[in-house]
Amino acid sequence: MTGRLRAPTGRYGGKTAAERQAERRGRFLEAALRLFGDTPGYRGTTVAALSEAAGLSTRQFYEEFRTLEDVLAALHLQVNDWAEEAVVAAFAAAQGLPLAERVTAIFRAYAGNVTSDPRRIRITFVEIVGVSPRLEEQRLARRSRWIDLIRAEATAAAARGEAAPRDYGLASTAFIGSVNGLLHDWTAGWVDATLDEVVDELVRQLLGILRPPGWTPETS
Repeated sequence: MTGRLRAPTGRYGGKTAAERQAERRGRFLEAALRLFGDTPGYRGTTVAALSEAAGLSTRQFYEEFRTLEDVLAALHLQVNDWAEEAVVAAFAAAQGLPLAERVTAIFRAYAGNVTSDPRRIRITFVEIVGVSPRLEEQRLARRSRWIDLIRAEATAAAARGEAAPRDYGLASTAFIGSVNGLLHDWTAGWVDATLDEVVDELVRQLLGILRPPGWTPETS
């Protein structure tokens, strides 16, 4: 996202302007994870406080971002990218495993990533909600990517005879809602369970969708 001030160009201190800009941006996002994801939260943070936490000036802030909402938007995408990278790696590592083992490995990778730092899950499920129509659109778009991933994998499993043949669009949407709600409530301390128990419950739900009662898989 383009800021309102023009960043300097040329090489300084052995780094190009692009390298310095990336470093500054990273420091602002690291500071935002600390402040938005903990105390005081996104709504309680000012540009001055964020700049101080990043060890940078407000002028440098406006060279990278227009508003704090821009920072939250970038941080939300980054947190989702981290989780997506973990899931993609788990998919690759679990190829060839039976369906139940594959699903378990994938969801352990996702849940382990988003809950490895409580601040990440707060950004994903709390701070981003209700900020603005623009961020709601972004939040729903990222959720749609997870829905599409589940739907594609479920459809592929059905084609291999591992899951019941059906349109998994609505079921994938409902399941992602369960994932988001349960992980949010677990993080908030409203669910008396370990993370392993939460993941096991989500795996049971997904396997119940893929393999409804009365249906027998064609493969083990």
